[in-house]
Amino acid sequence: MNTFNVMEIPDGYFFTDDAFLDKKFLLVTPGVPYTSQLSRALREWDFLKIYSEGETSEQPFMKAGGSPGEPKREAAAEEAPQRAAKQEKEESQGEALDPNQPLSDEARFALVEKSYQEYQDFIAELYTRYATRKELQLQVISDKVKELCDFIKSNKRFVLRIQPSQENRDKNYLVVHAMRSTVYAIVIAIQMKFPIHKLIELGVGAILHEIGMIRLPPQLYMGNKALSQPEKNAILTHPVISYNILREFSFPLNICLGVLEHHERENGEGYPRKLGKEKISLYAKIIAVACSYEAVTAPRPYKEARDAYSGIIDIMKNQGRQYDETVIRALLFSLSLYPIGLYVLLSNDKIGLVTDVNPENPRYPIVQLLNEAKPDGSLRVIETSEYGVNIVRPLSKEEGEAYLKK
Repeated sequence: MNTFNVMEIPDGYFFTDDAFLDKKFLLVTPGVPYTSQLSRALREWDFLKIYSEGETSEQPFMKAGGSPGEPKREAAAEEAPQRAAKQEKEESQGEALDPNQPLSDEARFALVEKSYQEYQDFIAELYTRYATRKELQLQVISDKVKELCDFIKSNKRFVLRIQPSQENRDKNYLVVHAMRSTVYAIVIAIQMKFPIHKLIELGVGAILHEIGMIRLPPQLYMGNKALSQPEKNAILTHPVISYNILREFSFPLNICLGVLEHHERENGEGYPRKLGKEKISLYAKIIAVACSYEAVTAPRPYKEARDAYSGIIDIMKNQGRQYDETVIRALLFSLSLYPIGLYVLLSNDKIGLVTDVNPENPRYPIVQLLNEAKPDGSLRVIETSEYGVNIVRPLSKEEGEAYLKK
């Protein structure tokens, strides 16, 4: 796929094949000109590159025997399914992809949610292929993780708002847990200024950190009853099983150690080797925090989920005892003390949804006011602060959704 700098594409030029944002979102098709207005909107959205299998041209792309972008008549029957699928994709994206209009937050969130699900489907297929065929392809996983890193960088404030349904969790707990843990791990590592090759290695390890669970009976980690001591002992073996699986497929040692050590703790009371903080790999320290935060904020058959605020507090309380201080700080500055996606009560008695972090102070995030719009119809967003409007307390998801229905 070819990469184009949005500022270098001449006004009024055409692409000879579909052009995409983030290699996922369809932007323009052959026959639709690339305009200066579109270029300006892309820069405002912080998109600096476009991807396409084609090239740019001064004239609309003409396929043999037809108008711009129109297939030849004799091939119409054969290409009908492909055209129908493409039309369905374009219709599902709707007006949000009008190249002359910026995407609303709601439309952008819907597109991000769709891509998020596609990455989760990839993990599901990955686990299934290992379970049924004993296949793990490092290069395929690494390539997908690189895409995921770019996706998260461009859409972090939307990605962190996504909450899997209980039905989705019940259907495939390991996959949902792996996906969410990977997102948190990558977000933490971006905050810690990891270079791309380390982001990819960390992401691969995060996706596969629970792969050993596949070899254990699912009732051990999905049941709603207390485990016997032999069952607890079996659960404690999963990091070693995961490590052995990755070594079997010749994964790099630093990825394997990240998987092996993600349940080790700074105070030396983790497992499987009771390592002290100096001996635990950095990848493992990050996966430990990401995995634990995901677990504490996720509903399970034997416990209710903590809200995101309580989850952050739980992680911070263990600072210096279980988790690395630098990693906790990176999580806090990535999600804020009141994490993205949390409903909150404000000091002006209004209800809001946390939509972004304040890079200067994690206590005062960006909040979107519910049921309150500006004159142009867009939702009103405010920056909370110590001496201005601030957060009084977090609200449950049920409280926030009930307010939305008013």
